Amino acid sequence: MKKLTEKLRVKNINELKDLLKETDKELVDLKIKLATRKLKNTKLAGTKRKEIARILTLIREKDLGL
Repeated sequence: MKKLTEKLRVKNINELKDLLKETDKELVDLKIKLATRKLKNTKLAGTKRKEIARILTLIREKDLGL
């Protein structure tokens, strides 16, 4: 996960917001597949939620100028 965070830190706020929208759509799709029992790997939904949290944290850091 460090590699993912390092890749995200290089991006600017607009790129992070676009990535956030895309990841959120993926999470919705995963939740639908999970509800209809078409998803084999149930851990993917949790992984996407954590990825969204990382992106939101980085956006907040950049807003604060840290």
